[in-house]
Amino acid sequence: MTLSTQFLTLLTMILSGFYLGVIQETFRRFTIYWKGRLFLTYFLEIFFWMTQAGILFYILYQVNQGELRVYIVLACLLGFSVYQALAKPAYKKLLEYVIQVFKMIYRGIERLINLLLISPLRWILLTFYRMIKTILFGVFKTMAWLCLFLFTPFRWAGKGIFQLCPSSVQNFFLHIAGFYSKMKNIIDKYVFKKED
Repeated sequence: MTLSTQFLTLLTMILSGFYLGVIQETFRRFTIYWKGRLFLTYFLEIFFWMTQAGILFYILYQVNQGELRVYIVLACLLGFSVYQALAKPAYKKLLEYVIQVFKMIYRGIERLINLLLISPLRWILLTFYRMIKTILFGVFKTMAWLCLFLFTPFRWAGKGIFQLCPSSVQNFFLHIAGFYSKMKNIIDKYVFKKED
């Protein structure tokens, strides 16, 4: 490697170490959301560090064809230390501010969607449901009145025919009605009471 390539590699690895401190701080900030899930925690930790190792090696490959030397590792550690010593408090404040801004934007979008889409849709569906309910209630009530109107003459005719029948026939029908009533009472008393 030439001297300029070595200098560029050194500078790039210092910046890469700084980047590693920033990205690691960001990752640690979001680990609270999956802290209780052991499998997800291990998976994300392994995935995170494999991804960062791949990114750092890709940067190194672009700068010096992937030659790894001791001073490169030390430069990376120097960049990470610079971040920890000088930039960590400021970055944590900046990160929290950015997260709060994104939360506010998310809440604003959520409220806007709720106001413009969810609430009107809910109102339309509720109105449609009430209309259908009112129409069906009206139809059933009309049918009930119609059935009552149509069957009333038959009921009157049945009562008239019953009154014209001889008393023996009337007693027979009354006996059947009484037997039916007794059987219904027995069934209600013994069968349905046992089920309760």
